[in-house]
Amino acid sequence: MSRATEVSRFRSLTTKQALATLIAGLVLSFVAGSIELVVDTRKMRDEVKSQTLQLLKLVEATAAEAAFQLNPELAEQVVTGLYSYNTISKVELRDDFGRVMFSLGSTDQVENALYHYLFGDILDYQHVLEYRVLANEAGRIVGELEITLSLQSLGQVFSERSLLVFVLSLLKTLGIVLLMVWVFAFLITGPLLRVYNALQTVDLEEPGKWRRPYLKYNKGDELEHLVKGLDNLLNAFQKGLDQRDQLHTLSSIDALTGLANRRHFDSQLKQLWLNAREDQHPIALLFMDIDFFKPYNDNYGHAAGDECLQEVAKILRSTVTRPDDLVARYGGEEFVCVLPRTDLKGAHQLARRLQENIKKLNLPHSYSECSDRITFSIGIASETPLPEETNPDRLLLLADERLYLAKSAGRNKIILKHTDADADIQSV
Repeated sequence: MSRATEVSRFRSLTTKQALATLIAGLVLSFVAGSIELVVDTRKMRDEVKSQTLQLLKLVEATAAEAAFQLNPELAEQVVTGLYSYNTISKVELRDDFGRVMFSLGSTDQVENALYHYLFGDILDYQHVLEYRVLANEAGRIVGELEITLSLQSLGQVFSERSLLVFVLSLLKTLGIVLLMVWVFAFLITGPLLRVYNALQTVDLEEPGKWRRPYLKYNKGDELEHLVKGLDNLLNAFQKGLDQRDQLHTLSSIDALTGLANRRHFDSQLKQLWLNAREDQHPIALLFMDIDFFKPYNDNYGHAAGDECLQEVAKILRSTVTRPDDLVARYGGEEFVCVLPRTDLKGAHQLARRLQENIKKLNLPHSYSECSDRITFSIGIASETPLPEETNPDRLLLLADERLYLAKSAGRNKIILKHTDADADIQSV
C-alpha cells in the first residue's frame, strides 16, 4: 500500500483557494468601496448645497423684514434659528450699509487636508436680501445674510458615511467570498480532493483496483475526463504489472510440475544460504531422484512419465508445507528441497515422510530393480554456514554425493553421512 502524503492545512488546495478568493474579494471590495465613496461624496456635496440653499430661501423673507425694519430682535431670531443647525458654524445678518445686525459663531479652524479638498469650496454662502411690499413689484436690497458651514461637522458626517459604505461593501464581499468558496469547494476543490485522496490509497502492486471517486456533479467536465484518464493510466499500469508477474512466473516455475525451476532454485538457495550465515542457523538440502525412471519412461511412454512426475510433485508440495521451505524440479527426474533452520535430524524426518507418501502413491513400476512400485532415493546435507562462506556450493555437492551413495546402495534409500565408515542408510 502506498504511504499517504499528508498536506499541511495551510498548504492545502482548499485553504489556498479560500485565501485567493478572499484576497481577490478584498481588493474588489476596496475598489468597489472607493467608487461608491466617490459617488457618495458627490451626492453628499449636492445634498449639502441643496439643503443650505433651501434653508436660505426659507428664512429669506423674515431676514429681509428684519433688515428693512432694522429690527435687532427679529434679526436675532433669524440668526439664532439658523445657528441651531449642526452643520452651520457661523451666521451673520447685515443691513444694506454693511453693519452687522446680529452674528453668532465663528469659522472652524480645521487642518484636515482631505476635508478642505472635499468641502472647502461649498462652505461659504452670501445671500442678498431683497424686500418687496407687493409680490409682483421689484425688490429693494435691504441687507445680506451670510452663512458659513462647519467643516468639522461635514467631515464627521463624511467619515461616518464612508465607514458605513466600506462596512457594507466588506459585508457584501464576504458574502460573495463565502458563496464562491462554497461553489468552488462543491464543484472543483472538493472533487479534486476526493481524486487526491483516492490516489493516496492506491496499492502500488494493484493500481488497477484503486477506489475511483464518484463525481456526481462533474459529469462531462474536465474533472470527469481527468478521472477517466487516471483510471485508464492505472489500468494500463496494472496490465503491465500482470504481464511482469506472468513473465516472472513463467521464468521461475517448471511448466510440467508447477514446482520452482532450476533457475529459481539457484537464486533462492544462495539467498537462503546468506540468511543462514547471517543468523547462524542450520540449513538443510534434500537431493531426490525417482528410481529407475528412464526404464519407466521408455516402457510406459512419455505421457505416463510426465504424469508420474506430476504426481511426485504433488506429494512434494503436500509434504513440504513450511512457508520458507523451497521445493524445485532440478532437472529430469531429480528434485531438490531446501529447508532453512533445519538440522540433519529434522531433514531426515521429512525425508522419511516423503518416502512414505511416495509409497502411498502406489504407482506400478514393473521395470524397477528395487521395487514393483515407484520409489525415491534421497541424499541429505545440513550445515551452519561459516562466516567466510559466501555460496552454498559445498552443501549442494554434499547432498548430490549422498544421493549418489543412496543409488549405489541399491536405491530407495536415504543417506545422511558421506563416508562409508559412518554412512547412515535408511530405506522404506
